[in-house]
Amino acid sequence: MKQLTIISGKGGTGKTTITAAFALLAKHKVVVDCDVDAADLHLILDAKTCQEEKFFGGRSPVVDMGRCTRCGVCTDICRFDAIHDGVVDLVSCDHCGLCALGCPEDAIAMVDDHSGNWFVSETPHGPLVHARLGIGEENSGKLVTEVRKKASEIAEKATMDLIIIDGPPGVGCPVMASLAGVDMLLVVSEPTLSGRHDLDRILDLADHFKIPARVCINKYDINHGITEEIEQSCRDRGSEVVSKLPFDRCVVDALVMRKTVIDYPCGEVTTRIREMWQRIEGELVSV
Repeated sequence: MKQLTIISGKGGTGKTTITAAFALLAKHKVVVDCDVDAADLHLILDAKTCQEEKFFGGRSPVVDMGRCTRCGVCTDICRFDAIHDGVVDLVSCDHCGLCALGCPEDAIAMVDDHSGNWFVSETPHGPLVHARLGIGEENSGKLVTEVRKKASEIAEKATMDLIIIDGPPGVGCPVMASLAGVDMLLVVSEPTLSGRHDLDRILDLADHFKIPARVCINKYDINHGITEEIEQSCRDRGSEVVSKLPFDRCVVDALVMRKTVIDYPCGEVTTRIREMWQRIEGELVSV
């Protein structure tokens, strides 16, 4: 079983659009949306939830006011000024647990937080595992690991050949959780200064984890100069550019209709994505 993560280094480059298209083109696969802070792949794939589970990503202090003597020890030792007279300010709290350790009356307990939910959904194109992290909640890397674990269980049980992962933006903890142990990365970039900068960051990350990376330049024709710079940078690194997709307003129209560019054809964009998938599919066999 192979695993492909589609990543970007930044938001808005088109990775979810490409992931959704691959979900239609690939066979015998499980699709995973690891952008747990802002998941939207389920909207395009017309997902119907069949399983929902709670995710507990951290712990928060809870004070037993019946045992609290308001001695002030917790206030003195809290470096975040987050607890006064036994009342916890969860916005300021860093959830470190020092107040619970230092309380002489054992009046403070660290209790698991319900940080979000993860889902298994059925789509017309196969199973989808996705999640929704609560507003302001942390530990998104742990939630990414959880949805990937569930996807692997589904794939093994159904003897699937492939897991396609829609990764989160950036290069932080959730990104590393989405690419750890995969067989290949497809990095989607765009010809802007921030796009080029963040492409370099994500390719550095791929080099660090020794994961083969391929690059797709989306909307390449909006700035030919930066597109050429990206291509040269990729050549210098030995990272192959496997496709360049033109800008087409039809892609926006497809997303508004909650369709992929495969079942809402978008001319040359659709053709090039099909060709890119055939190339990626062939290379996955040999890695």
